[in-house]
Amino acid sequence: MEATNNKISRRRALALLAVTPALSLGLASSSAGPGIGQASRLRIALLSFWHVHAPEYAQQALTNGSTTITAIWDEQEERGQAQARAFGVPFYSSLQDLLAHSDSDGVIVDAPTTMHRDVMVAAARAGKHIFTEKVLAPTLREALDIVTAVKQANVVLMVSLPHLYDGTTLAIKAIFEQNLLGEVTQLRTRLSHDGALPSILQPHGWLPASFFDPRQTGGGAMIDIGAHPMYIARYLLGLPESVNATYSFLAGHAVEDNAVAVLRYPRGALGVVEAGFVTPFSPFTIEANGTEGSLMFGTPDNKIWVCGPRMSKGSKTVWTTWAAVPPDQPLAFQQWVTHIQQGTTAQENVQIALDLSLLVEAANRSARDNQPVRLDSIMRA
Repeated sequence: MEATNNKISRRRALALLAVTPALSLGLASSSAGPGIGQASRLRIALLSFWHVHAPEYAQQALTNGSTTITAIWDEQEERGQAQARAFGVPFYSSLQDLLAHSDSDGVIVDAPTTMHRDVMVAAARAGKHIFTEKVLAPTLREALDIVTAVKQANVVLMVSLPHLYDGTTLAIKAIFEQNLLGEVTQLRTRLSHDGALPSILQPHGWLPASFFDPRQTGGGAMIDIGAHPMYIARYLLGLPESVNATYSFLAGHAVEDNAVAVLRYPRGALGVVEAGFVTPFSPFTIEANGTEGSLMFGTPDNKIWVCGPRMSKGSKTVWTTWAAVPPDQPLAFQQWVTHIQQGTTAQENVQIALDLSLLVEAANRSARDNQPVRLDSIMRA
């Protein structure tokens, strides 16, 4: 997640990891059992500090007036004990012991991506509400296991998909829904950083070494930072028929650090999703083209530029800025807290998270096998 507004950069997140101190979007919602009243503080357990965003979510739990941190588990005991001392809460070396004996209403999951299924199914079965870093799981089957356990336990699941709640994303979605571009023919979404590029002080890049271990990550740039442009493409255009991905390994790690996936839609529209760990200055980008107009965001400023007769006061060639941008919606963590308090669930967030796991799995298979992958081939499996 790049630094924008109240989000922190990954570099800042890594710094916080070493020094961490002792509603909503109008999403479709349904009942999740009785909520917790506004006067009660939700007791939150932190499950792992593996991910670079773990300090950010810990700080949100620490500073939110409706939550308090009560326990920590980590698959790396030394790291977990250090964080437990910093927060002044108990450390549990056993996840099952924490889930059975700690005073917690919910958990924040920042464990290795390949552990998500086991950690979240156990948490759901223990009756804990779950907030997790993306992706929900590396495969659709694992993601479905998590969602099934959540539904059976009647707890609230929320996945951190922050760009869904940016005002600019909401504005672009409205432009699509009003057909102001005509029929969309091409959508390009891109997000990259330089986490794998070597420097004098960090010869292997500033990302932790664990981010290049496929046994922990389930992949590289696409499953990590590429998740953001991928779920934006899904949000704006829906699910494609197939995914055709190409990965490269410029920095020599075991996982890809440069990735492109082409999404093909039933009527012929194409989505291009780009991600990488080897690009210092690439802005977060959304570009859309249709039969009657075009749109650009982040090239390089954080304004939406549009061109077309329906958006540019009759001119077909003049690029203008789009002013109808709503404010950012609450952070995903705050939405999760609100859903718990109100006894509702974020159905759209969970559905997009499921679809993201499907798309990432398809991209990984495509890059591995060097051929397009139809989504229905995974959904039937």
